[in-house]
This record gives sequence, structure tokens and C-alpha cells, in this order.
Amino acid sequence: MSRGVFITLEGGDGTGKTTQSELLESWLVAQGRAVVRTREPGGTDVGVEVREIVLHHRGDIAPRAEALLYAADRAHHVATLVRPALERGDVVIQDRYIDSSVAYQGAGRVLDPEAVRGLSEWATEGLLPDLTVLLDLDAASARERLDGARTRYDRLEAEASEFHDRVRSAYLALAAAEPERFLVVDAAQPVEAIAEAVRARVSTLL
Repeated sequence: MSRGVFITLEGGDGTGKTTQSELLESWLVAQGRAVVRTREPGGTDVGVEVREIVLHHRGDIAPRAEALLYAADRAHHVATLVRPALERGDVVIQDRYIDSSVAYQGAGRVLDPEAVRGLSEWATEGLLPDLTVLLDLDAASARERLDGARTRYDRLEAEASEFHDRVRSAYLALAAAEPERFLVVDAAQPVEAIAEAVRARVSTLL
């Protein structure tokens, strides 16, 4: 394989991205594939520092500053981890990518979505996923899941329901605009049913 496969998982907080990333990694490894599983922010040492700032910083962060911090992390992450893995022929499974910024900072923070996208495309030199799995769940159900799993919310999880409704709508609009790249899955389904749908789509890329 001359180039690897780049798979991203997107969706609101509480939709099960981490669980599905882990299940997909296990399945691919069992198929004999070399896999790099990572996340944004936090996939590199620099990313860990950025994650602490954007998700756990006390006090406000200006929306444009937040968008720039995510883009800075993305530039470093792609250059030092993602592209090298793809060049080796690995499968990269990533929790969040450009679509997260368009949804959260563009729609959630009410910035210009095209400007936010353009910033990240410049930061990554235009690298796009081969497949984006969107785990879709209404904000109320996602909140119930978080309430059962969290004792403390990060800055984005703690936003009001209107914020999360805008994020979900933005994700669905992105998926509708690029159906060839997206797989939209109802995240209210049982975990294994979701995993099976993801595996079926991923198998077409291998």
C-alpha cells in the first residue's frame, strides 16, 4: 500500500467516538493492519499542552483565539504524526479533525465557518480524510450520557444546549454536502451495531 488510510470520527460530546475508535483499531489490527490511533487535540506532546488550554483553561478564551489554538495543534499533529503514518501505509484513526473546528468554532462560537475551514486547510496543507464517521445523537441524549460518566465538564461540554444544537446541525450539514466522504451513523444504536456499520464502510477502503 503506497499510502495509508485516514479515518476520522466526529460528533458531539457523549456520542461514543472513543469507544468506536477502540473497536475499529482492534478489528483492523486483527486484519493485520498497522494502525495509529490518535486524537485532536492531544495526539502529540504539543497537543497535550493545547488540550489543557482549550478545554480546561479557567476563564474565557476569545473565539478566534480558540480557533487558532486548534489550528496550531492540527498543523503540528499532521506534520509530525499523521502524514508520516500515512506515508508508511498505516491506517490512521483520529478522534476529531477539521470538521470539529467548523462545527464547534464555526457554528458553536458563531464564527465564519468557511474562514475556520480555510485556516485548518492551510494548517494541514489540504489533507482531508478518506472517511469521516459522524456519530449523530441529539444534544439531550448526549447530555444524559455525559451526566452518567462525568463528574466535571470541560469548557465545551459545559456549554448550553443551544450551543450543542448548533454544533449538531453544522455536522449534519457538512455530511449532507460531502456524502462521499461521510458515513452518518445513529449513535443511539447499540455499540456493536454501530461498529458493524463502521467496519462495513472501512472495508471498502482497504
